[in-house]
Amino acid sequence: MKRASFVTFSSSSKHYSSHYGIRSISLPTRSHPSTAKIEEELNKLKSWDWEASSSPTPSSKVETISYALSGLADLYKCVEDLLKLPLTQQALLGLHHQNEKWVDDELLDCPVRFLDILGQTRDAIMSMKGGVRELQSALRRRKVGDLGMESHISSYWSLRRKMRKECTKSLLLLKQIDESFGAFTPLDLDHHLSSVVRVLREASLITTSIFQSLVVFLSPPIFKSRHNNSSSYSSKWAFVSRVMQKGLLVCNNQQENINELEKVDLALSRMVMDNNNNNNNPSKDLEAEKIQAAHKELEAVVVVIEGLENGLDCLFKHLINTRVSFLNILSP
Repeated sequence: MKRASFVTFSSSSKHYSSHYGIRSISLPTRSHPSTAKIEEELNKLKSWDWEASSSPTPSSKVETISYALSGLADLYKCVEDLLKLPLTQQALLGLHHQNEKWVDDELLDCPVRFLDILGQTRDAIMSMKGGVRELQSALRRRKVGDLGMESHISSYWSLRRKMRKECTKSLLLLKQIDESFGAFTPLDLDHHLSSVVRVLREASLITTSIFQSLVVFLSPPIFKSRHNNSSSYSSKWAFVSRVMQKGLLVCNNQQENINELEKVDLALSRMVMDNNNNNNNPSKDLEAEKIQAAHKELEAVVVVIEGLENGLDCLFKHLINTRVSFLNILSP
């Protein structure tokens, strides 16, 4: 059997579509019947208006991410069905015999890399969920006028920093995955195999883009100063000042979008300011109001985390099945 050759795509052959920034693949666009369902799911995701309005709210953004995760699960369910077809299995096995390294690197290993990132992200938000629950419990035990919440709040912000660090690592990995696609494409493919390769690539590209949006959402900036051992009190106040400044912008109805995690930062910062402002003794009613506000924002974060967690769990299952399907086809 003739060994398939490769063609290199120039940068001008790549373009971005929709709000996801999905590169289209320069392969035949006429759909094979067996790939039509996958293309339908891809079009749903690519046509979804990521910018829900000219000035999207954070709540609309997290709803869109949850929708996208659900859509990815449906997409990979269709990929599983495609990989079960004898015609697809025979075509991929033949391509693997001709170009084993390319198939392994671009098709077989991709679900594994997504599973690694998904698992790390899921672990991070589960840890965050546990930290939020602990903070909620501490707030419920606190009585108006009591101090001693700073250690619990510091632990929460430590979790935020840890999750942000993990998300930064995931973004770098996603960038590497994204850059690895489209450098080469086998020639001499029959129509069905061309369609299979195209939809698998498109599925991977849109998965990368949605994962990027997810980890960016989970890692908004944390407004903190550099720690200075000789002036920890000043450092604390510099941190609070920065966060409170952002909160004031929001209160003044300026165009400042903050998500649920940032809203918790603001609510907790107001509590820290009350505890450390020796020149201001707020009334018990005001203090109780700020505790209640923190409770409200923390509960909103729990709802967000649980929604994302459910979406990731479902997607994880279908990515596992996709990986297994590939192995069943290509492993001797």
